[in-house]
Amino acid sequence: MKKPTKKLIKLPPYLFEAINILKCDAYARKQDVIDLGMGNPDMPASEHIVEALTDTVTNHPKTHRYPQAKGMLKLRKAIADWYTRTYKVDLNPENEVLVLVGSKEGIAHMSMAYLDPGDYALVPDPSYLVHKNGVILAGGEIYDMPLLEENGYLPDLDAVPRSIAKKAKMMFISYPNNPTTAVVKGLSFFKKVVAFAKKYDIIVCHDFAYSEVVFDGYKSPSFMETPGAREVGLEFHSFSKTYCMAGWRLGFVVGNAEILKPLEKLKSYLDFGVFTAIQLAGVKALNGSQKCVETMNAEYMRRRDKFVKELNKIGWEVDSPEATMYLWSKLPEGFRHMSSLEFCELLILKTGIAMAPGVAFGSNGEGYVRMALVTHYNRFHDAVLRLNKFLKEERK
Repeated sequence: MKKPTKKLIKLPPYLFEAINILKCDAYARKQDVIDLGMGNPDMPASEHIVEALTDTVTNHPKTHRYPQAKGMLKLRKAIADWYTRTYKVDLNPENEVLVLVGSKEGIAHMSMAYLDPGDYALVPDPSYLVHKNGVILAGGEIYDMPLLEENGYLPDLDAVPRSIAKKAKMMFISYPNNPTTAVVKGLSFFKKVVAFAKKYDIIVCHDFAYSEVVFDGYKSPSFMETPGAREVGLEFHSFSKTYCMAGWRLGFVVGNAEILKPLEKLKSYLDFGVFTAIQLAGVKALNGSQKCVETMNAEYMRRRDKFVKELNKIGWEVDSPEATMYLWSKLPEGFRHMSSLEFCELLILKTGIAMAPGVAFGSNGEGYVRMALVTHYNRFHDAVLRLNKFLKEERK
């Protein structure tokens, strides 16, 4: 039998699959599963966004035809206007905004548009999986930039060897960060990134998917606010997290017009863009009331506060993040002799609670787990009861 490409074979094991298999087994046994593994929003998209979609589908049949690969101008203008209102960044919707079939697609295609076999990309470790997997599928080489707790989960750019930096074409960064939940305060880190990128002629790709999922008065700075950022990079966004539209597959990327051109060209060959009705719903999301975002954040914060408080009560020390829909924590005391995957496998077998092993996001995630705040508020009480029993019975 013929084998798939070497690029596909080179992809690391999908460790989430091991958890998914155990999760399916638990469901088959009629076990009550509390799924905190995947960052899959459980709150629905707001009513006014859904109404925009259904009205377009029902009453405007011409929108059922092929859309533009780059996205309709109406949505690109709405994105540009949203950037002006939110970050005081002015963008040209004609050539500095590109609509995506979700930011994951755009990030993967970005690597394909720029990396030839052997080209280097600087990628944080741990990181969202597509940052690395897109590079591998493009045939590129990854240089891991460790995200360490003692450095505030920021990459140490000075530690990147000059020989690697000179060969690198791209760099991925992401704040607020998935999986570590780390944030940046002000523009000082981004200024270092811009200077580094200019020095070595590197394209910066900032994944900004969690920009609006923020708490306690924190506001995420945009990379595009940074002086010189428009000269070196792009910023990727998603409607999935901000507007609970994960299954709708709608995202966008903004920034340097010349850097965007190859990505737009690649997309024109590979996809027809996003269904027009979904794009128009995106316009409604950006231009309409943002009360839905405030309501979503209030609910995530309520869940965060309850879960963090109760976890610390039972002896599992967990910090309270200022952004994202996750908690990121070291394995609890008494379990640090185990790998994060072993811990998560044992946890779901014994309790029915699914979490994401840190090592799934990269080798520097080993020893940690990520918990997604994506189940009903009352379920966190149930989870803590099970975890308390588990920690007492299984600790070594």
